[in-house]
Amino acid sequence: MPAAERDGSALARRLRELREQHWDGVRITQRELAEALGGDGPLSVPLISSWESRSNPKIPPLSRLEAYATFFATRRSIEGSSMRLLDVAELTAEERRTRDELLRELRALRAAAMARLGGRADDAALAEDLGGGPWRFADGKTITLVCAQLPPNLLERMPYANPDDPDYIELYTYADLDALFELHGHIRAMNPRSLVQLRVAQRLVPDDYTSHLVLLGGVDWNLATRNALARLDLPVRQETRPDDHQVTGFEVNVDGEVRSYRPTLERIDGHEERLVEDVAHFFRAPNPYNRKRTITICNAMYGRGVLGVVRALTDERFRDRNAEYLAERFGDAPSYSILTKVSIEAGAVLTPDWTLPGVVLHEWSEPRR
Repeated sequence: MPAAERDGSALARRLRELREQHWDGVRITQRELAEALGGDGPLSVPLISSWESRSNPKIPPLSRLEAYATFFATRRSIEGSSMRLLDVAELTAEERRTRDELLRELRALRAAAMARLGGRADDAALAEDLGGGPWRFADGKTITLVCAQLPPNLLERMPYANPDDPDYIELYTYADLDALFELHGHIRAMNPRSLVQLRVAQRLVPDDYTSHLVLLGGVDWNLATRNALARLDLPVRQETRPDDHQVTGFEVNVDGEVRSYRPTLERIDGHEERLVEDVAHFFRAPNPYNRKRTITICNAMYGRGVLGVVRALTDERFRDRNAEYLAERFGDAPSYSILTKVSIEAGAVLTPDWTLPGVVLHEWSEPRR
């Protein structure tokens, strides 16, 4: 393949041809294709456009090329009152052969486009398949994930949390371990050229502050979150909890009116309280300690809320639509935030879908200057 077509232009041209010329007399719009390929969570028109761009094409993940192959394998995709993506199991034997041939062609074009990355092609392909969104740091610079250290009264009750213990496990001293475990692997896969390091807030060094900072946990325990929010001009404020039994929440200033959003707990047998819905916050902005890097804060009133807001952009079932929601709502805004519900059912954290009504409680962005 000519060098000029190793940048994704051949794939972009083929995707454009499929949409405009695949069936005689049928020209599908980008919006129609976005709605069909996205199913219950329609893709954005700008996303389809970026894959077809003549000047700067983006390379779709393999999962999207599989959807293209399925859609264009049968004219049944465009029959009826609206276009739709059939399940592969619904295809006839002939339609499956058509799909397989088209998918092989699209994969080959994608592989050729990825070849421009040389020895990093496999890593880049994996990152592409994980989607885009805020967890992709294209500059390859260091990313520092920061958790709170558990307070002394909890550390005393933890096994292997004493450094003098022969079986000492450092991670047992970290708060929000579920969220950290979920996010660390995803960020490593998304950013194969970056150093990804873990820190507790109490042991940050100067170079940590000036990297891409990702702060997990709220203002009660995570000193780094508390200090960063004090430096940032946000309409969202997290209230501190005087003690573990006090229920507090987030306050939002909307045109001079202060609104409060609090988690929902229910009593069990009239005594213990069970968390059924938390309130969580996702915030992205230029790093206040180094404007060439970013700061991302995932905080909530409880640990399961932190896990939920992290999974909004890591869960393979929701991350693409939630990332596209951010792109559509905020575009290239330098700073933005979302306050979201996180539901807990039978103790399990459910990933929030920001495209559903009522899930996003408040959103804010700073216009580009």
